[in-house]
Amino acid sequence: MVVIDGVSDRPVNGKTPLSSAKTPNLDKLAEMGINGIMDTVSPGIRPGSDTSHLALLGYDPFKYYTGRGPIEAAGVGIELKPGDVAFRVNFATVKGEGTIFDKIVVDRRAGRIEDTSDLIKAIEDELDLPVKFILKKGTGHRAALVLRGDNLSHEVTDTDPKKVGRKVKTCKAKNKEALETAEIVNVFTQKTHEILEEHPLNQVRVAEGKPKANALLLRGAGGFTKIKSFEEKYGLKLAVVSATALIRGVCRLVGGEVIDVEGATGNVHTNIGNKIKAAIEALDHYDVVLLHFKATDELGHDKNFEGKTKFIEKLDSYFKEILNLDFSKICLIITADHSTPVSVGDHTADPVPVTIVHDGVRVDDVKKFSEFEVYKGGLCRISGRDLLRIALDLINKAKKFGA
Repeated sequence: MVVIDGVSDRPVNGKTPLSSAKTPNLDKLAEMGINGIMDTVSPGIRPGSDTSHLALLGYDPFKYYTGRGPIEAAGVGIELKPGDVAFRVNFATVKGEGTIFDKIVVDRRAGRIEDTSDLIKAIEDELDLPVKFILKKGTGHRAALVLRGDNLSHEVTDTDPKKVGRKVKTCKAKNKEALETAEIVNVFTQKTHEILEEHPLNQVRVAEGKPKANALLLRGAGGFTKIKSFEEKYGLKLAVVSATALIRGVCRLVGGEVIDVEGATGNVHTNIGNKIKAAIEALDHYDVVLLHFKATDELGHDKNFEGKTKFIEKLDSYFKEILNLDFSKICLIITADHSTPVSVGDHTADPVPVTIVHDGVRVDDVKKFSEFEVYKGGLCRISGRDLLRIALDLINKAKKFGA
């Protein structure tokens, strides 16, 4: 299952990056397969990458999703325990006077800072809280935070305003059981800001004309939840090839294995060839391999039409190796987890393209992998939660329902 994150768009002057890109290999795969469009979660619901990937793996996100934090924690290798509270974290840039809650967020990604290791070490060395905390770096500006102690609750609000030009939010309890947790989060947010503001790395960044990474924005609080493993659910072994902590986290959450790949970065500089090679080799040891590419989503968030088009073309140039797979033995799915239109700069509920290639599929007349063509195909419009079941039926791994 190849997931090109956020690859689909709404048209700009009648075109999208995907429809504009020269993609001979993706087009050939569409010609070889059966095509359609897909609502990864549900029509009209804008999916997160976490809820959508749960759905793509056959799990109902309305049942199993407690928040982004636990998935982010799993993605960076933190094993949650009952009672833990996990958050997704952004290193960000704030400016202004007073406490951090008086200051304005001017960059939610701190200039897309790449290495936050020294900043995290300073926080670990200097910060004292009434509970244990675990802070681990994710991809780029991202990190995960876990609070561990007595009487904690994940029923608290975000500190991330989610838009620049707004103040950092005060964490609030959703019920009286979460009052102590909210207070701890607010202390954490203020004290980490004080540590980061004067850190030598940030002084260097200012001298280089880069924004300070002087704030941690928290969102997606969630707690421990028990999910039936992928192998228990389907009798199949799952692996993921992705540099994105969130996607790795979804896989780990359902008991899958994460395959590390040299040069995989989760951005436009990722080593596409190494990732494809690792995914193909993994087919010798795993039944289902999810291969994920993140850069298309980031370029959509950045509203970069030309950059997104060029990366799609670059990605396609490596797909020639996928064309050579033995489709009598391998079922290939190419899709996205959601749309990230450059005209919006965020996820939308617009259905995504999906192509399935395998011997025995009812090949349709679609000859180009784009939003304007795949909807004409034989799959019509499907749900993300049905995708894996469709593939399992095609490879004769599905169980009969009824007599």
